[in-house]
Amino acid sequence: MPGTCSGGSGTEISDSLNTRTLSEISEVGTIRIGVDLVSASRRNIGFLRAVNESQWLHEEPNILEAIRRYDEVWMQLICDLTVVGSTPPMVLPPFDVEWVWFCHTLNPASYRQYCESRFSKLIGKPAIFDEENEEYAFMRCKEIWVQKYPSESFENEVDSDSKDPIFVNDDILSEVKRQRFLYSRFSEPYMSELVYLIAARQRYKGFSFLLQKFSDGCSHFVPASDILLMWIAHLSYPTVYAEDLKDMWDDMGKAARLWGPMKAKEVKETKKLWEKTFDQPYEKAGGGLGMEFDRVTSVKPPVNLMVSDTDVNTNYKSMAPRFILEVCVFLKLKSRMKATQEDTKSDFLRLGMVRCHRALKLDKQISNISCDSWQKAWHLYCEFGTRGLMLELRHHGGTCFNGSKSQGTAVFHWNDLLRAPSLTMERGIEQVRVAVSITPPVQAPYLLKCVPDRVTDDSGAMISDVILRLNRYRPQEGRWLSRTVLDHAGRECFVVRLRVGGGFWRRGGETPSTVKWEDRIIEIRAGSWSYVAGSIGRAPEKVVGTATPKEPTAQYQAEWLFSTGDELMISWESSTSTSTSGMTFTLRNQTSPDSSLKLLKGRKLQYQNREEHVEDEDKDKMRRVF
Repeated sequence: MPGTCSGGSGTEISDSLNTRTLSEISEVGTIRIGVDLVSASRRNIGFLRAVNESQWLHEEPNILEAIRRYDEVWMQLICDLTVVGSTPPMVLPPFDVEWVWFCHTLNPASYRQYCESRFSKLIGKPAIFDEENEEYAFMRCKEIWVQKYPSESFENEVDSDSKDPIFVNDDILSEVKRQRFLYSRFSEPYMSELVYLIAARQRYKGFSFLLQKFSDGCSHFVPASDILLMWIAHLSYPTVYAEDLKDMWDDMGKAARLWGPMKAKEVKETKKLWEKTFDQPYEKAGGGLGMEFDRVTSVKPPVNLMVSDTDVNTNYKSMAPRFILEVCVFLKLKSRMKATQEDTKSDFLRLGMVRCHRALKLDKQISNISCDSWQKAWHLYCEFGTRGLMLELRHHGGTCFNGSKSQGTAVFHWNDLLRAPSLTMERGIEQVRVAVSITPPVQAPYLLKCVPDRVTDDSGAMISDVILRLNRYRPQEGRWLSRTVLDHAGRECFVVRLRVGGGFWRRGGETPSTVKWEDRIIEIRAGSWSYVAGSIGRAPEKVVGTATPKEPTAQYQAEWLFSTGDELMISWESSTSTSTSGMTFTLRNQTSPDSSLKLLKGRKLQYQNREEHVEDEDKDKMRRVF
């Protein structure tokens, strides 16, 4: 990698630049931030979520009316209340107007020119971060609005069928359209977590330090997603932003770009300058580069899991919640290391988990690691229950040995990383430096697995000689097929039983008899088995649900009555056409009309090895990922 990074001005950044940690960047050494960015970012995420869920707001008549109300009513109202040099008045506009205002402030040059040309002053926004003050500011605005503009409705009541054209400011309209899907960038639940926002604020200070010191050295800086979140929060309070950046207002516009495609060269220069300044990887878990580069979208995360910020399970204590976190592992050889290719070709790093998943072993050759820059080795999603990850430096044996020998180990526990600055820790293993970053854990979907278990009797006890002896050889009555439901950690959550036989079971030739279809009851019991000897035990006593078969009506092949009062009806149709064949489920209850859903053929995720060049019938062979 070259020793310097130069931009349009010709200024060079030397390799001898003194490094410092992010924690050493104080407000004295960088810009002063006059707003609580953590609280502001939290509020912005909640506001963007509400905007994303309000589909009516994005319909063209409604958004045009919102822009008109913002331009003709709101800005004049807030201007009359604003006193230059004092804090902005405690008023908040209607929801649709606030969205337009928010979008407009994200283009600081355009917003500033708009305010100064119309009102000869910059209009600011009040810093309101709690619901009580927000409600007060909203009601105060409504009172002033109704009094000052009685002919203008406080709510957006545009007639979508009206043929009258609405003329609006084209610049504002383009800003609103640009931010239509802004929430998708910050929709991950961990982005609202306090530890994540505090770490992001610290990195934003580091980013502003780079802009302040080296804006003449590189063409454009590219903000990572966590830095972008803080920057947007800063921008959304225009008077604060203008005051904080009064000495570098022009530099911010030239040296950093908020929107639009970024060039790969700009990304490379930003990463290099960050590493030279702070000796840390620029990217991190939850702080990737999700922009578009030269019209090519950057790589998406390795998995896309639906996560939740609240526990949807409120009824079953036997189900423990599952938490996942994003993990990034970066590697770099120590600069003092003068290893040759021969020295390192037999060395490799092995990644594993501290707890569980003992078979997981991911290897990385040392010879592929650079000493000039940090390289991303692994990007993972891990369960918090694994407690952490372990990295081991190993050396392959000689030609007579197939094994390898450990040369050093580094362990990164999740709890330690959550307490670390910027949620990042660095350790060394011999000649290798390792930097690990995480996101705060968030609740993930429940992961359940059903496994076969022993047959049980009517009481729930397993069919076994052990149970017979405990019952003083009293015969066990009935027979139920049993399945045990395990959670993500292998803990028993439920026992599912299906009645298949009646009568008694003895050592002789007597066996249970098959029960009729309408007696083949399915029951679900919450909890784990009560073991009496080894793997022999009794099912939990609490029954949380049953399904009783019914005689199906003409158009259905099977029906069940649930203990909740719902009825499930199933019909299936066989056809040569795969598009029409399938099973149809209808769920009916007394309080709601019929609702039906159809089970369609699923699609399998497929990929093909690039190295494979197979002819004829093997040409289209695919590997399947389930």
